[in-house]
Amino acid sequence: MLIAHLLASPFYGGPERQVLSLARELREHHDSLFLSFSENGRARPFLDEASAAGFQAIELKENWPNVLGSVREIAACLSENKASLLCTSGYKPDILGLWAARRAKIPALAIAHGWTGATWKVRLNEILDRWMMKKYDAVVCVSQSQADKVRRAGVSPDRMVTISNAVNFKQAKQPSAAQRQLLESYFPRPPRLIVAAAGRLSPEKGFHLFIEAASSLVTQFDEVGFILFGEGPQRPILENAIKGKNLEVQFVLAGFHPDLEQHLPNFEVLVLSSFTEGLPVILLEALAAGVPVVATKVGGIPEVIVEGVHGLLVPAGDANALAAGIAKLLNDSALRESMKIAGPARIASKYSTAIQAEQYQAIFARLLARSEGHDEIFR
Repeated sequence: MLIAHLLASPFYGGPERQVLSLARELREHHDSLFLSFSENGRARPFLDEASAAGFQAIELKENWPNVLGSVREIAACLSENKASLLCTSGYKPDILGLWAARRAKIPALAIAHGWTGATWKVRLNEILDRWMMKKYDAVVCVSQSQADKVRRAGVSPDRMVTISNAVNFKQAKQPSAAQRQLLESYFPRPPRLIVAAAGRLSPEKGFHLFIEAASSLVTQFDEVGFILFGEGPQRPILENAIKGKNLEVQFVLAGFHPDLEQHLPNFEVLVLSSFTEGLPVILLEALAAGVPVVATKVGGIPEVIVEGVHGLLVPAGDANALAAGIAKLLNDSALRESMKIAGPARIASKYSTAIQAEQYQAIFARLLARSEGHDEIFR
């Protein structure tokens, strides 16, 4: 049985990592096909990664606004490859993918990773996405918080299931002296303590608050360095904010790194300053690597972190609270050490890719049984 995944991948981010890790876990039971809109060639890194993992990966030629051409091309790929089911990730794949699946006469499942509302264009598309999800055979929500949003959008509860994002904790990297040295080399002056963040440089991630928090912390900690991994439209704004706070020595914008997991275990603290999230993969990867976290109480984050056990939770939009949480962890090495033990245990018990794969396999089976006229999707 072939499971097809449709994405629009401008970079190799969280949703891409999730569907690819799922395909790896399900390889013994299902084959997988990856389709992505080109996004002006920016989809290639993800498609290359999928190909390197042994999966067929196709860069689509058609794109928005050629709706009919896009739907025909996707449907043809599904039919030619004899796909049994289509999974979509993101508003453009959700909107166009459902029509293509209907044309190819196969079930369609949308994965609700989260809505960002980053720009007015994104907000308009996300309104349409909410409407389209009501037409899907099933919608997988990556956190309970996201499930609440999907339900409020009008999706029938009997078509919804919550399957959390997950990571392979067995593949989590360990701290490395060589990687730590490489990490320190990004700074003009190597720091003793490193506080990091990672994600697309877009407004909903709240990275300007991370910079504000850093500005207040450099007066308390002489040997701390702050590093932000990622690229996006807000880079010039963040660069100006760093200069405005005179943080050029202590705060580094490191760009996008596909090998971020190599650096993760060498952070003292990971920071998530977001205003909105589904369930951030970087959070799960940090906990699996034993990294203490300071994160805002948004989306599925509070479902993962038990306050004071795996990390610290702070209100969104509050730079002072963010700084206080970081300071608490930097000042308390014993607390950081306890979190290094608790984090991996949390991932192993509830957020492992093995658990996730079992849950997806069950929903795939129900969808396919219904499409063959043998059963209903949920009872």
